[in-house]
Amino acid sequence: MRTETARRDDLPSNDAASNDAAPEARAGTRNVLIVGVGGQGVIMVSKVMARISQLHGFDVKQSEVHGMAKRGGVVFSHVRYGETVWSPTIPKGKADVLVALEWAEGLRWLNFLNKESGTFIADTQHIVPPFACLDRKRGARSGYLIEPPEVVLDQVADGYALDATALATELGDRRISNTILLGALSSVLDFEPEIWRQVIAEMVPPKTVELNLKAFETGRDWALRVHENPELLRQELRHLPLPPVVAEPDDFELRITEEWCKGCDICVKMCPERCLSLNALTVAELTRPERCTGCRICEWLCPDFAIEVVKLPAGAAAR
Repeated sequence: MRTETARRDDLPSNDAASNDAAPEARAGTRNVLIVGVGGQGVIMVSKVMARISQLHGFDVKQSEVHGMAKRGGVVFSHVRYGETVWSPTIPKGKADVLVALEWAEGLRWLNFLNKESGTFIADTQHIVPPFACLDRKRGARSGYLIEPPEVVLDQVADGYALDATALATELGDRRISNTILLGALSSVLDFEPEIWRQVIAEMVPPKTVELNLKAFETGRDWALRVHENPELLRQELRHLPLPPVVAEPDDFELRITEEWCKGCDICVKMCPERCLSLNALTVAELTRPERCTGCRICEWLCPDFAIEVVKLPAGAAAR
């Protein structure tokens, strides 16, 4: 676990931001819990949240646990801010906001949310761990938790469930789904949108600033829209797909985005059929396509989202 502490006296002067801070937030500690799996950007989300709190003059505590994150493991981060914050961790039932970048992780941490007043914000993306599969053959059933979003949202005081990954893909890069969730988060906290934009621009790689700001606006606009008309959210939830099962024969294609691959070798080592290898540029490639079963283990474990198993129309797969 890593813990970061920032006192107001250590921060640069930012009177405008400090004056914008909500009185109700200053009355006590506010708790934001961010959860997901390795590679989704949980730590980036928590750092943005902590930095915004700092700029508003709050005492901030941030703690995180990521363990085997790069291999698809659990990642979570606590962010607490207020006039004076003593502990870096949020007790069960005390989180004011729970932000989940992956659906099952959101459900696993749901008992940390304040049931009377807490807000649940979750991407409905399903990242199925390999051990959830009863077997790896095509068409195999998964042991992944499939409780539908509408049932979960009925159990919380306030909730938002969106397919942030699909929205990010439409914008051109599915890796910015975490920034879409930041946009949704900004709609429920009392910080001005401009300070969110400023901090996001500081935190993300320079070449991606414009795209990330677009993702932020997309998430914020979506959340404001469904807040005004909750029935829109219900309509969207009815059309969300269930957690994926392994593809049927000849209806999938394994795609590798070469510029995203960092040559970590995880997919090569973990492929049950030894279909993958690293080429001379240390980029993953499918060298034995005839042996690939579409089990998705490479996709689930890739920390950089460089591998995708895409379902194709029946009979359209090129094997």
